[in-house]
Amino acid sequence: MTELADQIRACRICAERFAATATRHQPRPVPWFRPAARILIAGQAPGLQVHQKGRPFDDRSGDRLRDWMGVDRATFYDRDRVAVVPMAFCFPGYDAKGSDLPPPPVCAATWRDRVMETLPDVRLKLIVGAYAMRWHLGVRGRMTDIVRDFPQYPANFIPLPHPSWRNTGWLQKNPWFEADLLPVLRRRVKEALSD
Repeated sequence: MTELADQIRACRICAERFAATATRHQPRPVPWFRPAARILIAGQAPGLQVHQKGRPFDDRSGDRLRDWMGVDRATFYDRDRVAVVPMAFCFPGYDAKGSDLPPPPVCAATWRDRVMETLPDVRLKLIVGAYAMRWHLGVRGRMTDIVRDFPQYPANFIPLPHPSWRNTGWLQKNPWFEADLLPVLRRRVKEALSD
């Protein structure tokens, strides 16, 4: 695992792509996993703050996600308990209008299967965002519909919207998320982390 994480940290496949973005940044892959992890957070790609800090969800989105899960920071950042494996390990950058660019598919094609093979003890997969939903659940469509249909997926998969504060309006328009999904999420997280 350490060797694979080191290989990911050294990856520069997207250097030219990132240099051509509005942010003109260098790759900084952020692998965050160990074989003993019980929970997998499969997201999109790191944001600018993760790129700068080198730690996933170390921002307000992470605060919201930890609240959704019902875990503290120590539990969340214990790689033997929680793995954060996005569809791309680097911040993809912003376009000319300041919008997030999508995760480069080459990252998942290069690393995803290898990383998944190193996580044999994962009991619960939290699938965050459309790209991860396509890869892990094989579904396309409106994110709202996919998340609302969470009971139709196997119990060890829970699709989630991104916990970004930009989604506060979505959460207000969809009160079923807090009423119906979050209690299930918190219970399954607790079960996954128990010995």
